[in-house]
Amino acid sequence: MAGHRLPARQFPAELERLRGESKLKGLRHIIQDEPDENFILGTEFNQGIRAMRDSGLVYDILIFERHLPAAIQFVDRHPQQVFILDHVAKPRIRDRILDPWRRNICELARRDNVYCKISGMVTEAHWSTWTQEDLRPYVDVVLDAFGAGRLMAGSDWPVCLLASTYRKWVDTLQALIGGLSVSEQDRILGRTATEVYRLRANAAARRAGE
Repeated sequence: MAGHRLPARQFPAELERLRGESKLKGLRHIIQDEPDENFILGTEFNQGIRAMRDSGLVYDILIFERHLPAAIQFVDRHPQQVFILDHVAKPRIRDRILDPWRRNICELARRDNVYCKISGMVTEAHWSTWTQEDLRPYVDVVLDAFGAGRLMAGSDWPVCLLASTYRKWVDTLQALIGGLSVSEQDRILGRTATEVYRLRANAAARRAGE
């Protein structure tokens, strides 16, 4: 569920209504589009996150790199909630700037309840001229910070089509992680997401019921 703002007073009831939806794995708000740079620290928003604590749902954090300092404070308020940082927090790839994004990513990654999705990178680079090597420094940072065990591949489809075909992005990501072990690549390309979003457990439950 993304992009829909629900009044805080209605959120617990809506969350309860959704509890039986087996295909619902997580929630997301498009924080990057909020005019308030500190929206993620707002009282009502954080009340909503606290209401998720026993829901089993993960929360995807969709921000630009400038929001990372506030996101670190936000995550520290909810140590029991599982978070996924979307699109590696959209660093300034187009300008080839690593810091302070790199410094903040490394700090955020110290929280074990935070995972990171490698996606949304090509649209932060030059759409028509980006290369694999433009992306490599940023992928290397999240590999060092999170390790393969807390990274997952994402497509950002259909937005990625502004700068890449789906196939080209998948091939690029596979090339960028090609130096890792087979088990590490397996985690990034599927196993981490399967575990964090509880997909394997649901598949096993379906098989048991057949």
